[in-house]
Amino acid sequence: MLTLDFTTDDLARTRFAISPIWEVIAGLGLLRTPDRAGPHLPWVQEALPLTREVDVKTALALLPAKGYLPDFVTPPPSSPVASFADELELVRTTPAELVRHDVQHLVSRGHRSARLRALLDDPEGELAALVDSLSAWWQVAVEPHWPRIRSVLDADLAHRARQLTEGGPAMLFADLDRRTAWQGDRLEVDMRSQHRTALAGRGLVIVPSAFGWQSSSAIATGDWQPTLFYPARGLELLWEPGASAPDALAGVLGRGRADLLAHLDAPRSTTELARRLEVSAGGVSQHLSALKAAGLVSSSRRGREVLYLRTELAERLDHSARQ
Repeated sequence: MLTLDFTTDDLARTRFAISPIWEVIAGLGLLRTPDRAGPHLPWVQEALPLTREVDVKTALALLPAKGYLPDFVTPPPSSPVASFADELELVRTTPAELVRHDVQHLVSRGHRSARLRALLDDPEGELAALVDSLSAWWQVAVEPHWPRIRSVLDADLAHRARQLTEGGPAMLFADLDRRTAWQGDRLEVDMRSQHRTALAGRGLVIVPSAFGWQSSSAIATGDWQPTLFYPARGLELLWEPGASAPDALAGVLGRGRADLLAHLDAPRSTTELARRLEVSAGGVSQHLSALKAAGLVSSSRRGREVLYLRTELAERLDHSARQ
């Protein structure tokens, strides 16, 4: 169990952020254990052949199937929407002693390889090579999908910010992840390690994740700002292709349904769509049923909510209509 003790100052300094490099690292982790890819299996099947083009062996050596992940590989984002280049620079400039500390901690847990030994022997040189490989991997495996991934993360942040405004930390953390619980002045996260950290005025960085879909993860030690990564709402919809049903498209056309598709660039619930479009929830449900039958919308249940997102077929139609 990880316990994070909050003060009033910590609540004031708690912020949301998106971390591209976390998605890169979490995605690479899925390549090591494809059987745990879950909703990301289509991406894993596409990405695995790319490992013949980009040497990601050092990154994979730093990513055990479970347990400790060296913090220097995923530094807490320094701004709400950090660019991948900015985050990669943070990794590139990691002090050699910190690299050695984190890698030695990984080795002490039984993870040994030639790549890890090289990092211990020459942290500066190996770190530069690692950064170059992560940059190449981003370009071929993640960046082409980033707009869609980013839309899921943005929608999640908008939802969380609304929860915090309407109900404070209790509402925010209530459904952040089934493994998190707010206990009045502390946040408890169900994790393998037993650790308690006083935020001590540093606040908490809260980061939604698409590829980190199975559970929450945290940076809670060292000089980093404490950070909590958690599964984003609607991530199950990322790779849903939708059924191609051209004959049904004629029944989909119309201003109401076109407006609805335009608002499904990110996962949204029926209630949220009705509020945005200023129409009844019943009307939205009817349109969604037709759009789903035509292969233009996919859906996923999360707790008591059903989230909807337009499919890749709808993305192509939207792109063509804007040409």
